[in-house]
Amino acid sequence: MNRRRVAVLFGGRSAEHEISCISARSVIDALDPAQTEVVPVGISRDGRWHLLSSPPALATETGRMPEVTEGSGTEVELAAEGGSNELVATDGSSRESIDIVFPVLHGPFGEDGTIQGLFELAGVPYVGAGVLGSAIGMAKDVQKHLFLQAGLPVGPFETTHEKDWEDDPESVEASAEALGYPLFTKPVSLGSSVGVSRVSSTAELAAGLDEAFRYARYALLEKAAEGAREIECAVLGNDDPVASVAGEIVPEGHDFYDYEAKYLDEDGAQLLIPADLKPEVLEEVQRLSVKAFRTTRCAGMARVDFFLLGEDELWLNEINTIPGFTSISMYPKLWEASGLPYAQLVERLLDLAVERHEAERKSTGVRELGLTDGRPGR
Repeated sequence: MNRRRVAVLFGGRSAEHEISCISARSVIDALDPAQTEVVPVGISRDGRWHLLSSPPALATETGRMPEVTEGSGTEVELAAEGGSNELVATDGSSRESIDIVFPVLHGPFGEDGTIQGLFELAGVPYVGAGVLGSAIGMAKDVQKHLFLQAGLPVGPFETTHEKDWEDDPESVEASAEALGYPLFTKPVSLGSSVGVSRVSSTAELAAGLDEAFRYARYALLEKAAEGAREIECAVLGNDDPVASVAGEIVPEGHDFYDYEAKYLDEDGAQLLIPADLKPEVLEEVQRLSVKAFRTTRCAGMARVDFFLLGEDELWLNEINTIPGFTSISMYPKLWEASGLPYAQLVERLLDLAVERHEAERKSTGVRELGLTDGRPGR
């Protein structure tokens, strides 16, 4: 059996660069060398692609967070010619063919549909949601409006543009007052709790919004779910997605599950898997997770986050189309608790990528245009 060549993409231009590198290392380590030949590709902060000779090093190995820099490897670009996909060195020194791309890219330019559009144009199978699903998954305010339209339970929120804040701060303050304090301010297009602030009063609102606007031009104001439990559920599949058991996050020593609690403080939170939920609540979490997955046109994988207020009131917070993928991240741990170990999960995602690619090649619109492999006239 021929081994499939999988390009694992990581790093990128977003503020989640280092977390992407860590996630990618876990994915690469899990791939079976008997079935898969890994092609590690790191994207630097300036957007250049580098073919690495080895997976990214972890902080435990080097004493610092991993990062893709100019000297990380040979600079390459994606080329789709003659029915094959290749990573071609910009200096012409090498060519590496690839069968599937596994993007482990968090945040803008990796999780928002932009790079997915590149893969679509190249006609290469890739893991995860397509262009539309990825874009919706990254635009937190848009997904909330879609959830509401689909009848899914969403907590109170408002969206504001940085120009609104500059031109009419009183109106934004009034919106915040209407939501009620405490609330959270966050950039609409980022994850890993980057740029998120807990705001307890009008006096703290400016600092919270200024922090959010460092990362995006739109910011969300979300009413805090005081006393709520943080519940997460993983979804896997394409046309017939299934949900995992649910897990619970319990922050320790932090006001909320922020960046430090997630990645820097080893004791920043407990991950309780499975979560101690009544059977009917677990069933509802799973049902809502699958519905959210379908509502946002997701594919492959997603993690769906909830707040549980009281005994059974659920607020759907958000969906993440490329969730954290380290061996201790919630998404793979939820599947491990559901009977699917990490290595098998990674292989399943590669299979789903090929399955979706083949299905979309056969779609009526593509056949009529003569674009069955992503290239005109074939």
